[in-house]
Amino acid sequence: MNPNHSDILVIEDDKQIQIFLKYVLEKEHYACQQAETGEQALTRLEDRPADVILLDLGLPDIDGMDLITKIRSRSDTTPILVISARDQDEEKAAALDLGADDYLTKPFSSTELLARIRTALRHCPAAGKPAGKVGGLTLDRNQHRALLGGREIHLTPLEYKLLETFFESPGKVLTTQMIIQSVYGIQYAQDTRALRTLMAGLRRKIEPDPGHPRYIMTEIGVGYRLADA
Repeated sequence: MNPNHSDILVIEDDKQIQIFLKYVLEKEHYACQQAETGEQALTRLEDRPADVILLDLGLPDIDGMDLITKIRSRSDTTPILVISARDQDEEKAAALDLGADDYLTKPFSSTELLARIRTALRHCPAAGKPAGKVGGLTLDRNQHRALLGGREIHLTPLEYKLLETFFESPGKVLTTQMIIQSVYGIQYAQDTRALRTLMAGLRRKIEPDPGHPRYIMTEIGVGYRLADA
């Protein structure tokens, strides 16, 4: 049983998939909202915020990519799990770059879907969770922002998630696979090139000298580590 009774918004216009998702979610004691169009989904979110959003990209009124942007303009913390028949790598990368948290290609099993939802819920910013601080770098989880020397840094959703992953385990070495799974999802566990690109962008924003990192160190052959002091 899910003790939190988390609220899941399903944005899907296929009736059969709606029925399937509602059955799977309610069996696990999640509260399930449903929307068949993008506009309906935005109205639902205004009336009742969701803990996780399941989004099909092929909606009748708004393209799913545009809807991700609209949702992110209202909330940059609610996890968005894309469920789509579009399986091209370019589509997946574009959805993640726009702010989606994970991408699940149809058809999928209920076991995999529930595992992805549990992962999304674990990475939700927790109300009242204290800010993390390493030197002059601060991660304020309650306000979902990062500060360097007291000044806010503009991070993309993926950069924020990457930094948050490190702040969960300061001083500990995280393997490349662990980081990729946390940031992108388990299906991208071998996509080290995407992580290197994301890491380079984050370092340019937080490191005084990206070539000689002060906050996030590379552990050659293993992964990365956030300084603990």
